[in-house]
Amino acid sequence: MKMPPFRYLRPCSLVEAASLLEQYGDGAQILAGGQSLLPTLSLRLSHPSILIDINRIKDSAQLEECEGMLRCGALVRHAELERSELTRRRVPLLAMALPHVAHMAIRNRGTPCGSVALADPAAEIPACAVALQAEVLLQGALESRIVAAEEFFLGLYETARSPTEVVAELRFPVAAPSDRFGFMELARRMGDFAIVGIAARASVHDGRVADMRCVIFGCEPKPRVSKAAAELARGAPVDTFPINAVADAMAVEADPMENAQGDAGTKRQQTRTLASRLLTRMFTERPA
Repeated sequence: MKMPPFRYLRPCSLVEAASLLEQYGDGAQILAGGQSLLPTLSLRLSHPSILIDINRIKDSAQLEECEGMLRCGALVRHAELERSELTRRRVPLLAMALPHVAHMAIRNRGTPCGSVALADPAAEIPACAVALQAEVLLQGALESRIVAAEEFFLGLYETARSPTEVVAELRFPVAAPSDRFGFMELARRMGDFAIVGIAARASVHDGRVADMRCVIFGCEPKPRVSKAAAELARGAPVDTFPINAVADAMAVEADPMENAQGDAGTKRQQTRTLASRLLTRMFTERPA
């Protein structure tokens, strides 16, 4: 199908892009990677009257480490983040998750910031952002603000971003040497949408887990931090980590959406199995 007609604008800065959003209101949409927007345009599921293309804003394509954060600009592509040595060394969870983001053709154009802005519940980057306690930098026409990732995602395709703000940057805390990470998802095929997924980070000190964040995604409207897993893991010895108890608690805590991919009971069992496998990798398949 042909796309619906729209006016095409190309701002020189993110501030200008935010000003255009403010000027044109709900009829305007940002184009960065376009891997979600362009298909919906072609199918006429989206009908923006204004398309604001930010792809020529050069200072938005920066990927750098600064003040203990890996800063990922609005135009950094999934593939660039995946290939980066900075990602592998400083934010290992992202390196684990990125190969699961769709397919290489899509990762070559799609952006992590765009994924966060869309807030698809099956997307990997939002879950990792919540697990890592990342920050989202939002740029408005007059000022910018920072929102914690856990507070950014509000529901199904719903975020704390106002219609006049652009997701300008993601900031991921760099890993400590003793941190451990795990990522696993269930999908019909590699690259398909996640049916159920888990992203996890654990801080280990003196042979015990000081803090752990397990995030369930794919089966709920937004990434869920498992409070039960955090409570059970806190202070647990690495050598005798309660894998089964944590996995059981995560399955009970999950509140899956029922759809064509399965009912709630099935997805809870899938959550338990994924959690058990992931925690086994994190705590028994590597030296303490």
